[in-house]
Amino acid sequence: MYEPPLHKNDDREAILTLIRAHPLGLLISHGPSGLLANAIPFLIDETIGAYGLLRAHVARANPQWRDLEQGGEALVVFQGPQHYISPSWYETKRQTHKVVPTWNYLIVQARGRPVVTHEAAWLRAQIEALTASQEGRRAAPWNVSDAPDDFIASQMRAIVGVEIEITDLKGKWKASQNRNEADRAGVVEGLESAGDAEAVEMARVVKGF
Repeated sequence: MYEPPLHKNDDREAILTLIRAHPLGLLISHGPSGLLANAIPFLIDETIGAYGLLRAHVARANPQWRDLEQGGEALVVFQGPQHYISPSWYETKRQTHKVVPTWNYLIVQARGRPVVTHEAAWLRAQIEALTASQEGRRAAPWNVSDAPDDFIASQMRAIVGVEIEITDLKGKWKASQNRNEADRAGVVEGLESAGDAEAVEMARVVKGF
């Protein structure tokens, strides 16, 4: 990943927070089937290894797991808030007109060697943990045990587990750090006036620099 020093983020907790907040990662691999990419929800266990361990499951019908089973490296990309930045928001535009559009975004890339598992106990634990991570915030959370055991067993036979111990973890926070204070204030105002959730979140990030 291209990482200008101004945008490089080595804050491990900030990176982990982004993964937890945006768990749908793009799983990218290269194997006998060529380049494959699939959107997969992940959980991260930060207590394992130098950078943490990613856990997920994919459909058995998805050919990617067979490529993952062959070894090699996989890349998982987690996308945080992102938004178009209009040059009209910059104070510099009013002064010189020497400005162009850009795009702000937060992104994390995790690399590692995948391990595929078919173990029923592992799969049950993974789907329960994944479900709890999303349902736990609801007033009346749904639990895997709410469904009949034979139905869950049949669903588990249709999935395959994947673990990736992260060997390289990179974060990139592109949030108008290269602009002067007046321009950043204009970006914040523009994003907040846009009003959508990602714009408001990006405005918060820009304020932090």
